[in-house]
Amino acid sequence: MAGRILGALRRLNELGTQYYNAPYRAAIARARRDEEDLFMLLVFSEMMGIPNPAAWSTLELQPLLMDRFHEWHTRMCMERSPLDHFRCC
Repeated sequence: MAGRILGALRRLNELGTQYYNAPYRAAIARARRDEEDLFMLLVFSEMMGIPNPAAWSTLELQPLLMDRFHEWHTRMCMERSPLDHFRCC
């Protein structure tokens, strides 16, 4: 009985969250995408000739983000990869 009540309360919580977040869903997605774009620029900035004081820290992240690199540079209005030694398309 207590499990059913908890399950119903969780479901109500999910529905309430969806209801109140619905008008802001596009703005939240846009803010998340802008944040990810800035992060990608920070990670790949050294390869594009932009000095990066955190290059050693972001160097480890480059292999993890390579699968999303093509989407990022096309979204940034770069038809081809901006990196000379790396062709993704």
